[in-house]
Amino acid sequence: MPGPDSFIALGDSFTEGLDDPAPDGGFIGWADRLAALLSADRGDFRYANLAIRGKVLQEIVDEQIPLAVALKPRLVSLCGGGNDILVPGSDPDAVAEVYEIAVADLRAAGCEVLVFTGFDPKHTPLLRSLRGKIAIYNNHLWSVAERYHCEVVDLWSMTVLNDRRAWSEDRLHLSAEGHRRVALRAAEVLGCRTGGDWNTPWPPPPADEDWMTQRRHDLKWAREHVVPWIGRQLRGESMGDGLAPKRPELLPVCSD
Repeated sequence: MPGPDSFIALGDSFTEGLDDPAPDGGFIGWADRLAALLSADRGDFRYANLAIRGKVLQEIVDEQIPLAVALKPRLVSLCGGGNDILVPGSDPDAVAEVYEIAVADLRAAGCEVLVFTGFDPKHTPLLRSLRGKIAIYNNHLWSVAERYHCEVVDLWSMTVLNDRRAWSEDRLHLSAEGHRRVALRAAEVLGCRTGGDWNTPWPPPPADEDWMTQRRHDLKWAREHVVPWIGRQLRGESMGDGLAPKRPELLPVCSD
């Protein structure tokens, strides 16, 4: 059975592709990589990516869902809510209600929807305390997927991503190899031939750093990434303010 002839990716920085650098100075990411895999056997395949870094779920619903519905692709990926969950005091039940509205609108438009759960942050300093909220949110996402007959990419269960080499320096965004593995996992969920294994074991890691070196790296990470994020939250700013989607139209992948 042939795969989808059109694909639109919706979401935030995860779907935009941070930190998987492209030769032109932009970002590639798992969605671009998945589109390349899906297009391999379809000359008529088209792809758009409306994701913008920093977007909360309601912004995705307000700004991206209507565009996707209007373009009527066969397949839509929806990953959002992570930026909401990071905010202190946020309610994963309420965020999931917004997510379900988005899925319902996309399914009503005739789109197949690919749902992504949240990552397990147990290996990420300062984010471990969010495991409970993310787990609650993920349970809702599984229920939504079942109600609306959606395929699910279960990022939580991808223990291969527990390796620090799957992540960029900010420890919040995937590395290029992390994005490659997520693309392979998503393609597998969709029944697409990949020619690769997302779960291939990592090579042996370099020798462990001593405790003091690890703490210095943690402090550097907090100073360069956590503190600026907190500042943006306090100012009501977003990394994506003023940015447009990197690929706003459904176009053949070969046009890149």
